Amino acid sequence: MKYALIGCGRIAVNHVKAVANNGLEFVAMCDIDAAKFDVMLDKADCGRFPETARYTDYKLMLAEHPEIDLVAIATESGEHARIALDCIDAGKHLIIEKPIAMSMADADEIVRRADERGVKVSACHQNRFNVAVQQLRQALESGRFGRLSHGSIHVRWNRGRQYYDQAPWRGTWAQDGGTLMNQCIHGIDLLRWMMGDEPVEVYGQTRQRFHDYLEAEDVGVAVVRFANGAVATIEGTSNVYPRNLEETLYVFGENGTVKIGGTSTNNIDVWNFADETEADEANKGLEEATSNVYGNGHTALYADVVDAIENDRRPYVDAVAGRNAVEMVLAVYKSQKTGLPVKLPLEDFASTDMEGEF
Repeated sequence: MKYALIGCGRIAVNHVKAVANNGLEFVAMCDIDAAKFDVMLDKADCGRFPETARYTDYKLMLAEHPEIDLVAIATESGEHARIALDCIDAGKHLIIEKPIAMSMADADEIVRRADERGVKVSACHQNRFNVAVQQLRQALESGRFGRLSHGSIHVRWNRGRQYYDQAPWRGTWAQDGGTLMNQCIHGIDLLRWMMGDEPVEVYGQTRQRFHDYLEAEDVGVAVVRFANGAVATIEGTSNVYPRNLEETLYVFGENGTVKIGGTSTNNIDVWNFADETEADEANKGLEEATSNVYGNGHTALYADVVDAIENDRRPYVDAVAGRNAVEMVLAVYKSQKTGLPVKLPLEDFASTDMEGEF
């Protein structure tokens, strides 16, 4: 399968490794800064890909390589939707880094146009493929929890001035959003997915406490009510001293309690069920080693997308999943802006509606 990458910054290394691990033909890569190509390939350490064409204009790349099947978009967040829609119009299947868009209008249009054009779009929420997360999902789908009571996600990380100085778009409402949209959206995606995927109301508060050189928030908390009667809480921050502490997901049901911990929801800290069997022992204390907070899921996500294209099915993490994660974050933002609970589905709101909030 022929592949191209748009955006060759920090997260692109994980995409290149997934390309190599899945044996894709790396046809072309694009970034407005040509100096990033070699830096990215060196960090990926999986071959130089000498035959891969290099571009600074993605439209020219698409025009000169009509044979490309699959494109990944890993640019700054504010450019995801525009580039995605151009790629969809060109008939390309897509993997879009999180968030897939910065507004509900753009997220909904990606879903609509992908269906209209018959292309596969996957949101890059790779933590859904973590071993611990998959074990939790299987327990939920088999009904082992019984009725759900509540859940929570805690993303307690650290991001300092050095991180934000690496790229001027970070922490801006137009191109990035704050810690909920950037660092915490993976955990928010998992929480929504596990708790029934039908939130009906969100009430949130966000603040900018220690990063006054940014436009957006560095801490946010929220309460979510779901259609099934369960409730959940969100806590996300980049203010933890002195380094990343945890990304922890809790699910509480009438017959089960699970805590997924580690720095990127990669370990099982608690695994208790009323119908416990010998097979459950393997999950108690499970730890999946990761080299960074991005985890190991990119390779599995790429494999799933390739299979979805070849077998004409929806990807495991499709465009709707990406849209839903964006909706959760934007609902918290709207609640902060209005001071009121926000009903879902969220019809129209954008990160740029928050400009001037702090």
